[in-house]
Amino acid sequence: MINQGNSQSGDVIHPVIIIGSGPAGLSAALYAARAELSPILITGMEFGGQAATTNVIENYPGFPDGIGGVELGGLFQKQAERFGASIVYDVVSEVDFHKKPYEITTYNQKYLAHSVIIATGARPNHLNVPGEIEFTGKGVSYCATCDGWFFKDKRVVVVGGGDSALEEGLFLTRYATSVTIIHRRDSLRAGAILQSRAKSNPKIHFIWDTVVEEIIGENAVTSVQLKNLKTNEKRILETEGVFVFIGHTPNTELFKGQIHLDANGYIVVDNHMRTSLEGVFAAGEAADSRYRQVITSAGMGAAAAIEATHYIESLAE
Repeated sequence: MINQGNSQSGDVIHPVIIIGSGPAGLSAALYAARAELSPILITGMEFGGQAATTNVIENYPGFPDGIGGVELGGLFQKQAERFGASIVYDVVSEVDFHKKPYEITTYNQKYLAHSVIIATGARPNHLNVPGEIEFTGKGVSYCATCDGWFFKDKRVVVVGGGDSALEEGLFLTRYATSVTIIHRRDSLRAGAILQSRAKSNPKIHFIWDTVVEEIIGENAVTSVQLKNLKTNEKRILETEGVFVFIGHTPNTELFKGQIHLDANGYIVVDNHMRTSLEGVFAAGEAADSRYRQVITSAGMGAAAAIEATHYIESLAE
């Protein structure tokens, strides 16, 4: 296996640098550390990724009573560090994949690496209306699979009209007494089968041509203010939960022009987490527009680290 070496400038070349500290990045750090690659993980602005914003994660195996997102991230970190991973609290400002070794520049220093694992995640698109930030985690959510259980026997609204909105809305009917889907148009963008299932579900109701203008509450969400885009009529709808599914934006701006991204900005990977560039791998929500779960991101991170290990070993052959 190739060890850390020096470039012509005398800088240390690390076997692998991991960008991002969500479940994908931390799992990659664990697996790379166990492979004795001495990985360096650069955290980014938010340690733990989106998972850290979830109050209780109830669907991660091994924690039947649930676990806080911050706590789970801390356990991931402790396990990775136990095997030799280094966690650097810094933000990557620039990468250069046009030459080898690959160059990663942070706010504080520059790193060289034989391989890179990108695990920068994605961020849910927001409504950008009053009350949304204040009530995030207090009735406003971007993940029904994560938070649906907390709305058992409550009324909720779902904002959106695509596949995700209907899939999550159908999931919420397991818990909520009613699910009202609010869509800015008079027809859905979701697939025909999902539309049929949603429209035939007695718990699901639709409000068309309408947007949410404000999310209202005191200690938690109690209602939303709606506006009909055709009539300009405004009204208040009582609800205890607001689930927003108007898409995600991957945190991949750094990598434009460096590796292949799809039309929506997600990193294109093959079944082995390989990007379009040799030695650069991606895992988690930066490359996953479909599942967006802690467990799937962690699995992708593990796979990326295993593939990075194989790649590093091939350099020494």
